[in-house]
Amino acid sequence: MRLGAFFFGGVEMTDAGAGPPNPMDRRFDNAACWDATLKYVEAAIAADGLGYDSFWTTEHHFQYEGYEVIPNGVLLNTWIAARTTKLRLGTMFNVVPQWNPMRLAEDFATMHNLSGGRGILGVGRGTVPREIQHFNERHVSVGSHDNPEQAADDAKNREYFEEQMEIVRRSLSSDKFSFSGKYFEIPVPGIPDRGTTVQHLTLVPRPVFPYEIWQAVTSPPTVEYVPVVDHGAVFWNQHPSFIKRMWDRYGELHEQHHHRNLARGDKRMLVVSVRVEDTHELAMKSARNGHDEFWKFLGPYGWSRGYMGDDGKPAKPGLIPSLEESMKQRTILVGSPAEVAEHVQFFHDELGVENLVIFPHLIGDPYTKAIEQMDRFRNEVLPLVS
Repeated sequence: MRLGAFFFGGVEMTDAGAGPPNPMDRRFDNAACWDATLKYVEAAIAADGLGYDSFWTTEHHFQYEGYEVIPNGVLLNTWIAARTTKLRLGTMFNVVPQWNPMRLAEDFATMHNLSGGRGILGVGRGTVPREIQHFNERHVSVGSHDNPEQAADDAKNREYFEEQMEIVRRSLSSDKFSFSGKYFEIPVPGIPDRGTTVQHLTLVPRPVFPYEIWQAVTSPPTVEYVPVVDHGAVFWNQHPSFIKRMWDRYGELHEQHHHRNLARGDKRMLVVSVRVEDTHELAMKSARNGHDEFWKFLGPYGWSRGYMGDDGKPAKPGLIPSLEESMKQRTILVGSPAEVAEHVQFFHDELGVENLVIFPHLIGDPYTKAIEQMDRFRNEVLPLVS
């Protein structure tokens, strides 16, 4: 089983938990945000020393409230690569509609090559309208629950993203490329260049090592797309039965389009939040505030759609679950090493998980706690999983 760690890269908080303060009433200064960045890098170095296979950063912008303060995971991963030896480095996720797709491809190829082939290209469609609206010129937003134009913006975002990813794949893999779609025309028609007009572009540099593309999968339309284009699928914060359905559907579609059988865990990744303590009671006490702050942050964006309601269907957007509800949904694994190992064993048996990423830095936690959690999971939990 390949083991990774994923951090939001947030500021350490003394007031995390349910209730006040309102997230938007917090305002961390530049020094606090930069301190989080430096501690984030140290956590990645610790993951390398602990023998983790991968470490995943984020890409988010303008979050003065301190939840995610890393604006460029590719850039940060280049620095982390220079200070580590074996760790593979990805972003969970590069929010592609916030990028020029050719710039994303160039930056990734540069990081991947400088790291000696340790880069992973993680891609997603975004969560926060505040961010995405300021990083593209076509007024593409995201289908967030708190967005009044949710359905229309989600559809436009999906179209835009899929064109962008076609450009990314062509530019990374071809000596020369062009593209014509609804949103992009590459190269721009009629550009003069030394007595002729530009007909193709060539990405410089391109990867000199093999690379992987992994994409967030949270909905049926996405699982119908991801295996067709041969991206790996990342599942997080969903009830196991929902994951199982999409996990198996991915395998079916991949076989249909690429004519090869995948092993049960191939090209699929599970992400789980974890809290490991000596006893169940200590783990619950330790996890509660960070869990509750997580939902203060992401609940308004509709993240509860991955939870199962009493009717067996996805829960209504806007749900703010308790820690006990999240434990029941198995989106966070809480307890002693043996208890957490039992949950990991369940996922391994149910899905054939071979790519597991833990989320050990609950919102507001000190980074020392996250490093401790990586250590305990690697050395006390994983050895109990067969």
